[in-house]
Parts: sequence; C-alpha cells; structure tokens
Amino acid sequence: MTTAVRKVAPPAPRRSDDGELRRQFDRDAIWERVVKPGHRLPSATLLEADLGPIHLDRLRLTGPIVLVFFRYASSPRCNEALASYEDLLAPALAGSDAHLVAVSPQIPERLAEIKRRHDLSFFVAGDVRHSLIDAFNLGFHHPGADVVLGARRSVLPFPAVVVADRAGVVRFADVRPDGAGHPAPAGVLAAVHALS
Repeated sequence: MTTAVRKVAPPAPRRSDDGELRRQFDRDAIWERVVKPGHRLPSATLLEADLGPIHLDRLRLTGPIVLVFFRYASSPRCNEALASYEDLLAPALAGSDAHLVAVSPQIPERLAEIKRRHDLSFFVAGDVRHSLIDAFNLGFHHPGADVVLGARRSVLPFPAVVVADRAGVVRFADVRPDGAGHPAPAGVLAAVHALS
C-alpha cells in the first residue's frame, strides 16, 4: 500500500495582509532613500520667518549647519522639541561657528508664531517648495496638511536632524519615524563637536 502525498499550496494572502505588506514595502523603501552621512547638502534657499531668504550655500561657508526638520508651528510635539533645543542646544552652539536652522514646510508668516512664542534665537525657516525636504527624502503625504501649512502640498517631514560641514557634506543624520520625537540635544551637540 502506498500513501499519496498531496502538495498543499499555502493559503492565498488575505487582502489585509496584502495591504500591510505594501505599507511595509513603502516604509522600507522610504528608509533606504532618506539622507545619510556622506550625502551632499543641496543648494537651497529657505524663507526665514523674520529675515526672508537664507541661502544654505552661503551659510555653510561660515560654519557647519544643523538642520532641524519639524512639522508646523502649532504641533505640540514640535513646540516641545524646539523649546528644548533653545534651552539646551542653542546656548551650547553659541560659542561655535555652527548655524542652527529649524526647517518646516509651513509658510514663514505662520512660522513666526513659534519663533516668538519660545523666543527662539536660531533661524526658523520655511521650505515651502520642499526643495530641501525632497532632496533629503524626508517627506510623507499627510492628507489635509496643506491647510495648516498654508502651502499647496500636504507633505510633512519626518522628525530629523541633519548636520552638514562647511564643504556641504552631511556628517550626521538622525531621522525618526512618524510619531517619534526629535533626537536629544546632547546627541546633536556631540555630532557638531565631532566636526572640530
């Protein structure tokens, strides 16, 4: 007597599994493309809330640039992060030639609110055209964000800090997934000191 062995195909993935696999694939693809040490700082012009256009190419000639990417002025988590950077990071950088620049896709007129609320001593600038956010692959679509941003696109950046040296080479990049907080000021400061 012989026993027949029947090959059984694995069950077809359910639609919810397909959706989850697709979301995981998209997340993995995003993380493969985000800015990393060794990348170049693009030539970009940002709109500072009080000063108007600031050119990153010119700014980096006078010192390293610390870019802090945040969502918008009314975000509680972003308010907390920028207030912390004002208290702990800005004073520590004051004796160096490094420039601290907070970057959001929000229009500068609305960014002035957060700058004044926390009396921020560093640049707070709008990347309204997403030139820097797109170059670093930090943006993700968030439906309805265009209303709060005052912009044409509903794209928000992941919480991130990027440090570039005077040559425009990224030396430090800490990008956090959506929902995570910004990097601690101590880690950012260590990255800046490592450039000396």
